[in-house]
Amino acid sequence: MAGIYDFKARSLAGEDIPLQRFEGQVLLIVNTASACGFTPQYRGLEALHQTLHPRGLSVLGFPCNQFGNQEPGDAKQIEQFCTKNYDVTFPMFAKIDVNGNNAHPLFSYLKSEKAGPLGPSIKWNFTKFLVNRSGKVVARHAPTAKPEGLTREIEALL
Repeated sequence: MAGIYDFKARSLAGEDIPLQRFEGQVLLIVNTASACGFTPQYRGLEALHQTLHPRGLSVLGFPCNQFGNQEPGDAKQIEQFCTKNYDVTFPMFAKIDVNGNNAHPLFSYLKSEKAGPLGPSIKWNFTKFLVNRSGKVVARHAPTAKPEGLTREIEALL
């Protein structure tokens, strides 16, 4: 069976990034959007990244346009938005689907490892998956979970 490090994803710059690059780190994997009510969570995600990356956390952002067309931009527009409005420095990947037949294999895996309260499908933008240093998906958090509220849980894995 595949593990988290068996996947790769394309960066906003178009580079294929093997997730094996993040092996040994705690990961917070989030499907994001630029025009969502939860978009200000970019600020909290970046704060987690700035504070905890030196200790081994990597936040990984995956833009998705499946929920209310809230991520209509192309890679360059997404990058400009995240940089200009939230000073995002954590890795951002190319826009993907997280549900349905065209769901990115990484998100199919994450959902199979941690279903939500209403089943495996992702219900909205800013769903968060927490992965420990061994690559095990240990938690799934709803879009309403603020990134700063995850600090203690993440620190316990560091």
